[in-house]
Amino acid sequence: MSDTVKAALWMIGAIVSFTSMAVAGREVSLNLDTFEIMMYRSLIGVVIVVVVAGVTGSLGQVTRRNLGVHAIRNLSHFAGQNLWFYSITAIPLAQVFALEFTSPLWVIVLAPLILGERLTRVGVIAAGIGFVGILIVTRPNPETLEFGQLTAALAAIGFAGSAVFTRLLTRTETITCILFYLTVMQAVFGIICAGFDGDVALPTAANLPWVALIACAGLVAHFCLTTALKLAPAAVVMPIDFARLPVIALVGMWVYFEPLDLLVLAGAAIIFGGNYLNIWSASRVRGPVRGVDVTEK
Repeated sequence: MSDTVKAALWMIGAIVSFTSMAVAGREVSLNLDTFEIMMYRSLIGVVIVVVVAGVTGSLGQVTRRNLGVHAIRNLSHFAGQNLWFYSITAIPLAQVFALEFTSPLWVIVLAPLILGERLTRVGVIAAGIGFVGILIVTRPNPETLEFGQLTAALAAIGFAGSAVFTRLLTRTETITCILFYLTVMQAVFGIICAGFDGDVALPTAANLPWVALIACAGLVAHFCLTTALKLAPAAVVMPIDFARLPVIALVGMWVYFEPLDLLVLAGAAIIFGGNYLNIWSASRVRGPVRGVDVTEK
């Protein structure tokens, strides 16, 4: 079996996991708010990360060198993830996933400001193409513009900020260290925000499995994505990742009776085109692009 085929199989696992997390998030939203979902998800995540790191002997890699950067990174991610969980309850799932694909384009804009990376002409063109796709997906006018579309677009910016600061952290920290502070800090943020009103809902017996699925699916999805990127270049993996959109569109249609909006699919394809143009250009300059941030959700 070739590495490309192996990467494709791992990406199927990632697509299933991301889709499962979206469905589980919508199901538990009937009883839990987004802060409570994030709190329980992060608490479960802390246990998983500590146990796995302890078993593999990597817990000693957790350092306190860059706590400030970890805090900024996790505030950005926490905001993006809460907006994402809200969005999947407010607008069709396909729209949420389409707008989520704009995150790499925001990375193009933020990387020069935070990382000092050069903004290329191709990057500007890719961002412009992505913006056209956003306009097609959202069709902003008083009759069709919804608040959930705005929150989904802002979630993509939050994920982009998380990606940029993760890239900054990977210069000195291991993935174990980054994931440890991801779960611990966001558990603290979740406890503070969920308990701010003095009313924290406990998961019921019915939705506890959904909460556990959210926690596990996010970690499994990114493990699958990371493994795929080790086996094949991003230029190969990304088109497979784009299959998440038609999959979630069909799930939304079958499970939640959401209409299949062809303009959303068309806009998402244009957004993907902008992303792929940037990856293709980078791969020509630096060789196969095998690494991207995969710890966003």
